Amino acid sequence: MTAERRNSAPLPLVLAGARGHGHQHLANIRRLQHLGLVRLVGICELHPLSAEELSGLPGEPPAQSPDLGSLLDTTGARAAVICTPIQTHTELALTAAARGVHLLLEKPPAATFADYLRMADGVREAGTACQIGFQSLGSHAVPAVRELVRSGAVGAVRGIGAAGAWVRDDAYYRRAPWAGRRRLGGIDVVDGVLTNPLAHAVATALELAGAGAAEDVASVETELFRAHDIEADDTSSVRITTTGGLPVTAAVTLCAERAGEPYVIVHGDRGRITFWYKQDRVLVQRAGHGPEETVHGRTDLLENLVEHLAGGAELLVPPHRTGAFMRVVEAVRTAPEPTALPADAWYTEPAAAGTGVRRVVRGIDGMVAAGADTLTLYSELGAPWARPREVSTP
Repeated sequence: MTAERRNSAPLPLVLAGARGHGHQHLANIRRLQHLGLVRLVGICELHPLSAEELSGLPGEPPAQSPDLGSLLDTTGARAAVICTPIQTHTELALTAAARGVHLLLEKPPAATFADYLRMADGVREAGTACQIGFQSLGSHAVPAVRELVRSGAVGAVRGIGAAGAWVRDDAYYRRAPWAGRRRLGGIDVVDGVLTNPLAHAVATALELAGAGAAEDVASVETELFRAHDIEADDTSSVRITTTGGLPVTAAVTLCAERAGEPYVIVHGDRGRITFWYKQDRVLVQRAGHGPEETVHGRTDLLENLVEHLAGGAELLVPPHRTGAFMRVVEAVRTAPEPTALPADAWYTEPAAAGTGVRRVVRGIDGMVAAGADTLTLYSELGAPWARPREVSTP
Protein backbone atom coordinates (compact mmCIF):
# COMPACT_ATOMS: atom_id res chain seq x y z
CA MET A 1 0.00 0.00 0.00
CA THR A 2 1.45 3.36 -1.03
CA ALA A 3 2.14 6.20 1.40
CA GLU A 4 -0.44 8.28 -0.51
CA ARG A 5 -3.12 5.65 0.14
CA ARG A 6 -2.17 5.28 3.81
CA ASN A 7 -2.50 9.04 4.34
CA SER A 8 -5.86 9.40 2.59
CA ALA A 9 -9.31 9.10 4.16
CA PRO A 10 -10.74 5.58 4.47
CA LEU A 11 -12.86 4.51 1.50
CA PRO A 12 -16.56 4.41 2.51
CA LEU A 13 -18.15 1.18 1.36
CA VAL A 14 -21.27 -0.96 1.61
CA LEU A 15 -21.39 -4.74 1.91
CA ALA A 16 -24.32 -6.44 0.16
CA GLY A 17 -24.63 -9.95 1.55
CA ALA A 18 -22.91 -10.27 4.92
CA ARG A 19 -23.90 -13.80 5.88
CA GLY A 20 -22.75 -17.13 4.45
CA HIS A 21 -19.69 -16.49 2.29
CA GLY A 22 -20.28 -12.79 2.92
CA HIS A 23 -19.07 -13.36 6.48
CA GLN A 24 -15.54 -13.71 5.03
CA HIS A 25 -15.92 -10.36 3.31
CA LEU A 26 -17.12 -8.82 6.57
CA ALA A 27 -14.03 -10.16 8.35
CA ASN A 28 -11.77 -8.77 5.63
CA ILE A 29 -13.50 -5.39 5.74
CA ARG A 30 -13.01 -5.38 9.50
CA ARG A 31 -9.29 -6.02 8.94
CA LEU A 32 -8.98 -3.22 6.39
CA GLN A 33 -11.00 -0.85 8.56
CA HIS A 34 -8.56 -1.37 11.43
CA LEU A 35 -5.78 -0.49 8.95
CA GLY A 36 -7.59 2.74 8.11
CA LEU A 37 -8.12 1.80 4.45
CA VAL A 38 -11.92 1.45 4.37
CA ARG A 39 -14.94 2.43 6.44
CA LEU A 40 -17.99 0.19 6.42
CA VAL A 41 -20.91 2.61 6.18
CA GLY A 42 -23.69 0.21 5.24
CA ILE A 43 -24.81 -3.42 5.13
CA CYS A 44 -27.48 -4.61 2.71
CA GLU A 45 -29.25 -7.69 4.09
CA LEU A 46 -32.85 -8.84 4.12
CA HIS A 47 -32.58 -9.23 7.90
CA PRO A 48 -30.32 -6.83 9.85
CA LEU A 49 -27.17 -8.12 11.46
CA SER A 50 -27.08 -8.30 15.23
CA ALA A 51 -24.67 -6.37 17.44
CA GLU A 52 -22.79 -9.63 17.97
CA GLU A 53 -22.37 -10.16 14.22
CA LEU A 54 -21.02 -6.63 13.93
CA SER A 55 -18.60 -6.94 16.83
CA GLY A 56 -15.04 -5.83 16.20
CA LEU A 57 -15.92 -2.99 13.84
CA PRO A 58 -14.50 0.29 15.11
CA GLY A 59 -16.58 3.45 15.24
CA GLU A 60 -20.29 3.85 14.67
CA PRO A 61 -22.21 0.76 13.51
CA PRO A 62 -23.05 0.80 9.79
CA ALA A 63 -26.49 1.64 8.47
CA GLN A 64 -28.57 -1.38 7.43
CA SER A 65 -31.22 -1.76 4.75
CA PRO A 66 -32.53 -4.46 2.38
CA ASP A 67 -32.52 -1.86 -0.45
CA LEU A 68 -29.04 -1.42 -1.93
CA GLY A 69 -29.91 1.65 -3.97
CA SER A 70 -31.30 3.61 -1.04
CA LEU A 71 -28.43 2.49 1.17
CA LEU A 72 -25.89 3.79 -1.34
CA ASP A 73 -27.81 7.05 -1.63
CA THR A 74 -28.01 7.70 2.10
CA THR A 75 -24.50 6.59 3.09
CA GLY A 76 -22.49 8.24 0.32
CA ALA A 77 -20.54 5.03 -0.23
CA ARG A 78 -17.89 5.11 -2.96
CA ALA A 79 -17.55 1.31 -3.23
CA ALA A 80 -19.65 -1.79 -2.69
CA VAL A 81 -18.85 -5.44 -2.12
CA ILE A 82 -21.59 -7.63 -3.61
CA CYS A 83 -21.80 -11.16 -2.23
CA THR A 84 -25.42 -12.07 -2.89
CA PRO A 85 -27.10 -14.97 -4.74
CA ILE A 86 -25.67 -15.46 -8.23
CA GLN A 87 -28.86 -14.46 -10.04
CA THR A 88 -28.85 -11.02 -8.33
CA HIS A 89 -25.30 -10.01 -9.28
CA THR A 90 -26.05 -8.17 -12.51
CA GLU A 91 -28.91 -6.00 -11.25
CA LEU A 92 -27.11 -5.07 -8.03
CA ALA A 93 -23.90 -4.27 -9.92
CA LEU A 94 -25.83 -2.00 -12.29
CA THR A 95 -27.61 -0.38 -9.33
CA ALA A 96 -24.21 0.53 -7.88
CA ALA A 97 -22.69 1.59 -11.21
CA ALA A 98 -25.60 3.93 -11.92
CA ARG A 99 -24.61 5.82 -8.77
CA GLY A 100 -20.92 5.94 -9.65
CA VAL A 101 -20.11 3.34 -6.99
CA HIS A 102 -17.12 1.05 -7.62
CA LEU A 103 -17.43 -2.70 -7.14
CA LEU A 104 -15.96 -5.89 -5.83
CA LEU A 105 -18.39 -8.40 -7.36
CA GLU A 106 -18.29 -11.97 -6.08
CA LYS A 107 -17.82 -14.80 -8.57
CA PRO A 108 -19.42 -15.97 -10.76
CA PRO A 109 -20.05 -12.45 -12.06
CA ALA A 110 -23.41 -13.45 -13.56
CA ALA A 111 -25.62 -16.46 -14.19
CA THR A 112 -25.75 -16.01 -17.98
CA PHE A 113 -23.35 -14.70 -20.59
CA ALA A 114 -25.90 -12.10 -21.67
CA ASP A 115 -26.15 -10.78 -18.10
CA TYR A 116 -22.36 -10.76 -17.83
CA LEU A 117 -22.13 -8.60 -20.96
CA ARG A 118 -24.87 -6.31 -19.66
CA MET A 119 -23.03 -5.91 -16.36
CA ALA A 120 -19.64 -5.33 -18.01
CA ASP A 121 -21.11 -2.79 -20.44
CA GLY A 122 -22.93 -1.02 -17.62
CA VAL A 123 -19.90 -0.54 -15.38
CA ARG A 124 -17.77 0.53 -18.34
CA GLU A 125 -20.31 3.11 -19.50
CA ALA A 126 -20.64 4.40 -15.93
CA GLY A 127 -16.85 4.73 -15.66
CA THR A 128 -16.78 2.70 -12.46
CA ALA A 129 -14.14 0.16 -11.48
CA CYS A 130 -15.26 -3.44 -11.12
CA GLN A 131 -13.21 -6.25 -9.62
CA ILE A 132 -14.47 -9.85 -9.93
CA GLY A 133 -13.89 -11.93 -6.80
CA PHE A 134 -11.62 -14.69 -8.10
CA GLN A 135 -9.24 -14.55 -5.15
CA SER A 136 -6.82 -17.04 -6.70
CA LEU A 137 -6.01 -14.54 -9.44
CA GLY A 138 -4.59 -12.27 -6.75
CA SER A 139 -1.94 -14.87 -5.99
CA HIS A 140 1.60 -13.81 -6.83
CA ALA A 141 2.08 -17.40 -7.99
CA VAL A 142 0.02 -16.66 -11.12
CA PRO A 143 2.53 -14.26 -12.74
CA ALA A 144 5.36 -16.46 -11.44
CA VAL A 145 3.94 -19.52 -13.22
CA ARG A 146 3.29 -17.54 -16.39
CA GLU A 147 6.90 -16.33 -16.35
CA LEU A 148 8.11 -19.93 -15.95
CA VAL A 149 6.03 -20.88 -18.97
CA ARG A 150 7.24 -17.88 -20.98
CA SER A 151 10.86 -18.74 -20.22
CA GLY A 152 10.40 -22.30 -21.47
CA ALA A 153 11.03 -23.93 -18.07
CA VAL A 154 8.83 -26.93 -18.95
CA GLY A 155 9.07 -26.68 -22.73
CA ALA A 156 6.14 -26.25 -25.07
CA VAL A 157 2.81 -26.29 -23.22
CA ARG A 158 0.57 -29.20 -24.26
CA GLY A 159 -2.41 -28.33 -22.06
CA ILE A 160 -3.67 -27.25 -18.67
CA GLY A 161 -5.42 -29.57 -16.22
CA ALA A 162 -7.36 -28.69 -13.08
CA ALA A 163 -8.52 -30.96 -10.26
CA GLY A 164 -10.86 -30.29 -7.37
CA ALA A 165 -12.05 -32.97 -4.93
CA TRP A 166 -14.12 -31.38 -2.19
CA VAL A 167 -16.67 -32.62 0.34
CA ARG A 168 -20.09 -31.05 0.79
CA ASP A 169 -22.96 -32.58 2.77
CA ASP A 170 -26.71 -32.35 2.30
CA ALA A 171 -26.86 -29.32 4.62
CA TYR A 172 -24.78 -27.42 2.06
CA TYR A 173 -27.69 -27.65 -0.34
CA ARG A 174 -30.20 -26.58 2.31
CA ARG A 175 -28.34 -23.37 3.21
CA ALA A 176 -30.30 -21.19 0.77
CA PRO A 177 -33.26 -21.58 -1.62
CA TRP A 178 -30.96 -21.14 -4.65
CA ALA A 179 -28.29 -23.62 -3.54
CA GLY A 180 -27.78 -26.44 -6.02
CA ARG A 181 -30.33 -24.99 -8.43
CA ARG A 182 -30.01 -24.44 -12.16
CA ARG A 183 -32.91 -22.01 -12.11
CA LEU A 184 -35.31 -20.62 -9.53
CA GLY A 185 -38.73 -19.23 -10.39
CA GLY A 186 -37.80 -19.31 -14.07
CA ILE A 187 -34.58 -17.34 -13.46
CA ASP A 188 -31.18 -18.88 -14.21
CA VAL A 189 -29.00 -19.58 -11.16
CA VAL A 190 -26.46 -22.16 -12.42
CA ASP A 191 -25.14 -23.09 -8.97
CA GLY A 192 -23.10 -26.10 -10.06
CA VAL A 193 -19.70 -27.38 -8.98
CA LEU A 194 -17.92 -25.94 -12.04
CA THR A 195 -19.56 -22.55 -11.87
CA ASN A 196 -19.50 -21.77 -8.14
CA PRO A 197 -17.66 -23.77 -5.43
CA LEU A 198 -14.83 -24.92 -7.72
CA ALA A 199 -15.07 -22.05 -10.18
CA HIS A 200 -11.57 -20.97 -9.13
CA ALA A 201 -10.13 -24.19 -10.57
CA VAL A 202 -11.62 -23.37 -13.98
CA ALA A 203 -10.78 -19.66 -13.93
CA THR A 204 -7.21 -20.23 -12.73
CA ALA A 205 -6.59 -22.87 -15.39
CA LEU A 206 -7.84 -20.50 -18.08
CA GLU A 207 -5.64 -17.71 -16.75
CA LEU A 208 -2.53 -19.90 -16.84
CA ALA A 209 -3.47 -20.84 -20.40
CA GLY A 210 -3.44 -17.13 -21.28
CA ALA A 211 -7.10 -17.44 -22.15
CA GLY A 212 -9.05 -15.20 -19.77
CA ALA A 213 -11.10 -13.28 -22.34
CA ALA A 214 -14.30 -14.51 -23.95
CA GLU A 215 -12.77 -14.37 -27.42
CA ASP A 216 -10.03 -16.80 -26.31
CA VAL A 217 -12.49 -19.72 -26.22
CA ALA A 218 -13.11 -21.83 -29.33
CA SER A 219 -15.29 -24.57 -27.80
CA VAL A 220 -16.45 -26.03 -24.49
CA GLU A 221 -17.19 -29.72 -23.83
CA THR A 222 -19.17 -30.52 -20.69
CA GLU A 223 -20.00 -33.67 -18.77
CA LEU A 224 -22.36 -32.87 -15.91
CA PHE A 225 -23.43 -35.34 -13.22
CA ARG A 226 -25.00 -35.30 -9.78
CA ALA A 227 -25.00 -37.70 -6.88
CA HIS A 228 -27.02 -35.41 -4.60
CA ASP A 229 -30.75 -34.93 -5.07
CA ILE A 230 -30.35 -31.47 -6.63
CA GLU A 231 -30.91 -29.79 -10.00
CA ALA A 232 -27.32 -28.73 -10.64
CA ASP A 233 -24.13 -30.74 -11.09
CA ASP A 234 -21.90 -31.82 -8.20
CA THR A 235 -19.48 -34.07 -10.13
CA SER A 236 -18.42 -32.81 -13.55
CA SER A 237 -15.67 -32.41 -16.09
CA VAL A 238 -15.15 -29.81 -18.77
CA ARG A 239 -12.66 -29.28 -21.58
CA ILE A 240 -12.22 -25.84 -23.03
CA THR A 241 -10.29 -25.55 -26.28
CA THR A 242 -8.72 -22.13 -26.74
CA THR A 243 -8.59 -20.32 -30.05
CA GLY A 244 -4.91 -21.22 -30.06
CA GLY A 245 -5.82 -24.91 -29.89
CA LEU A 246 -4.72 -25.51 -26.27
CA PRO A 247 -6.89 -27.89 -24.22
CA VAL A 248 -7.87 -26.76 -20.71
CA THR A 249 -9.53 -29.57 -18.77
CA ALA A 250 -11.05 -29.54 -15.30
CA ALA A 251 -12.32 -32.53 -13.31
CA VAL A 252 -14.16 -31.61 -10.13
CA THR A 253 -16.51 -33.03 -7.49
CA LEU A 254 -18.18 -32.15 -4.23
CA CYS A 255 -18.57 -35.87 -3.47
CA ALA A 256 -14.94 -36.76 -2.77
CA GLU A 257 -13.87 -39.73 -0.73
CA ARG A 258 -11.44 -37.41 1.09
CA ALA A 259 -11.31 -33.64 0.77
CA GLY A 260 -8.16 -32.45 -0.99
CA GLU A 261 -6.49 -29.21 -2.01
CA PRO A 262 -7.55 -28.17 -5.53
CA TYR A 263 -4.77 -27.56 -8.03
CA VAL A 264 -3.92 -26.70 -11.62
CA ILE A 265 -1.23 -28.42 -13.72
CA VAL A 266 0.61 -26.84 -16.63
CA HIS A 267 1.69 -29.75 -18.85
CA GLY A 268 4.83 -29.08 -20.88
CA ASP A 269 6.71 -31.42 -23.19
CA ARG A 270 9.71 -31.27 -20.82
CA GLY A 271 8.01 -31.12 -17.44
CA ARG A 272 5.09 -29.80 -15.46
CA ILE A 273 4.13 -27.03 -13.05
CA THR A 274 1.58 -27.76 -10.32
CA PHE A 275 -0.13 -24.84 -8.61
CA TRP A 276 -2.18 -25.40 -5.43
CA TYR A 277 -4.06 -22.14 -5.76
CA LYS A 278 -5.57 -21.91 -2.27
CA GLN A 279 -2.11 -22.35 -0.75
CA ASP A 280 -0.22 -20.17 -3.28
CA ARG A 281 2.17 -23.12 -3.62
CA VAL A 282 3.98 -24.03 -6.84
CA LEU A 283 5.92 -27.21 -7.68
CA VAL A 284 8.09 -27.35 -10.80
CA GLN A 285 9.13 -30.79 -12.07
CA ARG A 286 11.27 -30.94 -15.20
CA ALA A 287 13.86 -33.02 -16.94
CA GLY A 288 17.40 -32.64 -15.63
CA HIS A 289 16.34 -30.83 -12.44
CA GLY A 290 15.18 -31.80 -8.99
CA PRO A 291 11.71 -30.71 -7.87
CA GLU A 292 11.52 -27.02 -7.01
CA GLU A 293 8.79 -25.82 -4.66
CA THR A 294 7.96 -22.20 -3.83
CA VAL A 295 5.26 -20.47 -1.81
CA HIS A 296 4.10 -17.03 -2.92
CA GLY A 297 2.28 -14.07 -1.43
CA ARG A 298 -1.15 -12.84 -2.37
CA THR A 299 -2.78 -9.47 -2.95
CA ASP A 300 -6.22 -9.10 -1.40
CA LEU A 301 -8.71 -8.11 -4.11
CA LEU A 302 -10.53 -5.50 -2.05
CA GLU A 303 -7.23 -3.97 -1.01
CA ASN A 304 -6.23 -3.92 -4.69
CA LEU A 305 -9.49 -2.11 -5.54
CA VAL A 306 -8.78 0.49 -2.84
CA GLU A 307 -5.27 0.99 -4.22
CA HIS A 308 -6.62 1.20 -7.76
CA LEU A 309 -9.04 3.95 -6.78
CA ALA A 310 -6.15 5.84 -5.20
CA GLY A 311 -4.37 5.70 -8.57
CA GLY A 312 -1.66 3.29 -7.52
CA ALA A 313 -2.48 -0.07 -9.11
CA GLU A 314 -4.19 -1.79 -12.00
CA LEU A 315 -7.20 -3.94 -11.16
CA LEU A 316 -6.18 -7.58 -10.89
CA VAL A 317 -9.48 -9.11 -12.06
CA PRO A 318 -11.52 -6.70 -14.22
CA PRO A 319 -14.61 -8.16 -15.93
CA HIS A 320 -12.93 -8.79 -19.30
CA ARG A 321 -10.46 -11.12 -17.60
CA THR A 322 -13.35 -13.46 -16.68
CA GLY A 323 -15.05 -13.65 -20.08
CA ALA A 324 -13.64 -17.10 -20.86
CA PHE A 325 -14.92 -18.39 -17.55
CA MET A 326 -18.34 -16.99 -18.40
CA ARG A 327 -18.24 -18.95 -21.67
CA VAL A 328 -17.97 -22.04 -19.47
CA VAL A 329 -20.87 -20.87 -17.28
CA GLU A 330 -22.96 -20.42 -20.42
CA ALA A 331 -22.04 -23.86 -21.72
CA VAL A 332 -23.07 -25.40 -18.39
CA ARG A 333 -26.29 -23.36 -18.34
CA THR A 334 -27.35 -24.44 -21.83
CA ALA A 335 -26.21 -28.07 -21.53
CA PRO A 336 -28.75 -30.85 -20.96
CA GLU A 337 -29.79 -31.38 -17.35
CA PRO A 338 -27.06 -33.08 -15.29
CA THR A 339 -27.30 -36.86 -15.27
CA ALA A 340 -28.23 -38.44 -11.95
CA LEU A 341 -25.62 -41.04 -11.04
CA PRO A 342 -26.98 -44.56 -10.51
CA ALA A 343 -27.47 -45.64 -6.91
CA ASP A 344 -24.55 -48.07 -7.08
CA ALA A 345 -22.14 -45.28 -8.11
CA TRP A 346 -22.26 -43.57 -4.71
CA TYR A 347 -22.79 -44.23 -1.02
CA THR A 348 -23.57 -42.13 2.03
CA GLU A 349 -21.68 -41.52 5.22
CA PRO A 350 -22.18 -39.18 8.19
CA ALA A 351 -21.24 -35.56 7.64
CA ALA A 352 -18.15 -34.37 9.49
CA ALA A 353 -20.15 -31.87 11.52
CA GLY A 354 -22.44 -34.63 12.72
CA THR A 355 -25.50 -33.03 11.15
CA GLY A 356 -26.83 -34.98 8.21
CA VAL A 357 -25.02 -37.09 5.62
CA ARG A 358 -22.90 -36.66 2.56
CA ARG A 359 -22.81 -38.61 -0.68
CA VAL A 360 -19.54 -40.09 -1.90
CA VAL A 361 -18.93 -41.15 -5.50
CA ARG A 362 -16.96 -44.38 -5.62
CA GLY A 363 -13.42 -43.94 -6.96
CA ILE A 364 -13.96 -40.27 -7.79
CA ASP A 365 -10.77 -39.01 -6.13
CA GLY A 366 -8.60 -41.03 -8.49
CA MET A 367 -10.72 -40.05 -11.46
CA VAL A 368 -10.44 -36.33 -10.65
CA ALA A 369 -6.66 -36.63 -10.43
CA ALA A 370 -6.51 -38.66 -13.65
CA GLY A 371 -8.61 -36.09 -15.51
CA ALA A 372 -6.19 -33.29 -14.63
CA ASP A 373 -3.19 -35.51 -15.30
CA THR A 374 -4.26 -36.75 -18.73
CA LEU A 375 -6.48 -33.84 -19.88
CA THR A 376 -9.40 -36.21 -20.37
CA LEU A 377 -13.08 -36.19 -19.48
CA TYR A 378 -14.83 -38.72 -17.26
CA SER A 379 -16.28 -40.62 -20.22
CA GLU A 380 -12.79 -40.90 -21.75
CA LEU A 381 -11.48 -42.25 -18.44
CA GLY A 382 -13.97 -45.11 -18.64
CA ALA A 383 -16.34 -44.05 -15.88
CA PRO A 384 -19.26 -46.48 -16.25
CA TRP A 385 -21.77 -43.71 -15.45
CA ALA A 386 -20.39 -41.11 -17.89
CA ARG A 387 -22.38 -40.22 -20.99
CA PRO A 388 -20.93 -38.81 -24.21
CA ARG A 389 -19.81 -35.20 -23.87
CA GLU A 390 -21.77 -32.13 -24.80
CA VAL A 391 -19.92 -29.64 -27.04
CA SER A 392 -20.65 -25.91 -27.11
CA THR A 393 -19.11 -23.50 -29.63
CA PRO A 394 -19.37 -19.80 -28.77
